[in-house]
Amino acid sequence: MNVIYLIIFFILGTLMGSFFTVVGLRLPKNENFIMGRSHCDSCGHELKLYEMIPIFSYLFQCGKCRYCKAKIGIMPLFMEFFCGIFFLTAFFCFGFSYRLLIALGIVSLLMIIVVSDITYLIIPDEVLVFFGCYFLIIQIFASGWKGAIYHIITGLFLFVLIYIIMIFGNKLFKKESLGGGDIKLMFLFGLVLDPLLGSLSIFLGSLFALPLSFYLLWKHNERIIPFGPFLLIALTFIYFTQITSGMVISLLGF
Repeated sequence: MNVIYLIIFFILGTLMGSFFTVVGLRLPKNENFIMGRSHCDSCGHELKLYEMIPIFSYLFQCGKCRYCKAKIGIMPLFMEFFCGIFFLTAFFCFGFSYRLLIALGIVSLLMIIVVSDITYLIIPDEVLVFFGCYFLIIQIFASGWKGAIYHIITGLFLFVLIYIIMIFGNKLFKKESLGGGDIKLMFLFGLVLDPLLGSLSIFLGSLFALPLSFYLLWKHNERIIPFGPFLLIALTFIYFTQITSGMVISLLGF
């Protein structure tokens, strides 16, 4: 494995992580995330190029604006670092392949939705539409129309499955148990997974979210959590570990 490629993908990931943070913060507020200049949220100072170097700018400025000295949220630093790690890992796992393109798409989707869902409890429809088209186009090139149609059907199956889970949850808890964005998100899972692994992602996402749910309920009496990021963490785990349906069936003893 060429170390140079790993370094390049890490750097690319940090740059994209910075961009995805901006998308996740601005898109739900209908702000321009392409042409709009990055600025300090406290004093409005427009950031110069050297103030937007991923990871390093935050560290060199000690997490503060150079002008008003207001603290900068730590989220961008985490997003840049972890996006770099995920991009590097994607290349390490899949090399130059169609699977790499899907893996990078999954990571990109994860980064944006982590920011938007945690900050606003919103999964923007624009993001789902864009990545839905992205995954579908890759599937057409990778496995032809037959494979693409299979994944569309899988997406519809997962959409209906989580919709049924939502109805059951609403009746059980006497309130809205899942957001519309979470339900629509599952269609995208079908574009990259098979029905069994897609169903597994719902179970794992719920399992990953359980500790946080208990903590927030105990500490803050908070009953609403952003579920989209946990679903995407489950998707990322399943895709990157390259678990197959056969392995799951074998593990279950069938």
